[in-house]
Amino acid sequence: MIQQRISDLKARRNAIILVHNYQPPEIQDIADFCGDSLELSIRAAETDADVIVFCGVHFMAETASIVCPDKTVLLPDFNAGCPMADMITPQALAAKLKELGDMPVVTYVNSPAAVKAMSTVCCTSANVVKVVNSLEEKEILMTPDRNLATYAQGYTDKTLHLWPGWCPVHDALRPEDIETARRDHPGALVMAHPECRPEVTALADAVLSTSGMLRHAAESDRTEFIVATENGILYPLQKACPDKRFYWASESMVCPDMKKIGLADVAACLETLAPEVKVPREIQQKALAAVQRMLEIV
Repeated sequence: MIQQRISDLKARRNAIILVHNYQPPEIQDIADFCGDSLELSIRAAETDADVIVFCGVHFMAETASIVCPDKTVLLPDFNAGCPMADMITPQALAAKLKELGDMPVVTYVNSPAAVKAMSTVCCTSANVVKVVNSLEEKEILMTPDRNLATYAQGYTDKTLHLWPGWCPVHDALRPEDIETARRDHPGALVMAHPECRPEVTALADAVLSTSGMLRHAAESDRTEFIVATENGILYPLQKACPDKRFYWASESMVCPDMKKIGLADVAACLETLAPEVKVPREIQQKALAAVQRMLEIV
């Protein structure tokens, strides 16, 4: 049985398996810990394992390498990327700062390590508002997600300059999708991710990160929820709240990159210790300050 093989290899390698909430159910089931980007970054920073198997996408494994430079970080499918992270480069960021003038840069973790290295502080969807408001400056450049920045703008008196990036899965959701889901499931509470367009989050009852959705559903006295984020989150929601019902806002909200990793890939990477994600030392050291600052704001 492949799950047993993975367990045996994990013990032999002194490895930990970290899994994002959007991963396939069978991958979530072998996790030592499932969570969102912030929770997984914290777990990576705290682990005493020698090997970190990161079941997510490339920028997440890079973040683990940033906070754990002496550990082996494996991404079972090296081609699992993030279109949003590809929408910003260090060169483009330098040009934007030259245009805007000197100001702090808040960078979403969905970004390349080299961009994190140029940033003042990183953030996740779970702590973005706290991060923005932790800065003294009144003008901030926020990269790379325009929708997350627009959401944060509603909770601060600072001026946020937006980068023209977005998540293709979340950005594709439209208000009419929410309206249709509400007609199909009257009385259900709508939870939306802040990567969604502002006209979508405006229709939500709660705007939350994936970890926030799990907590909110568990604590709420409501029993039905429409979930406006990548559909992989429905599996942990249903596991955590078996007596409640969860519906996707749109069946098309599937991230192909989040579905690339299979059980055979996890077993193979533990067997071969490849493919490894290793952030170059000169980038790692600069990016670490921005990531550590993020981890202090929870």
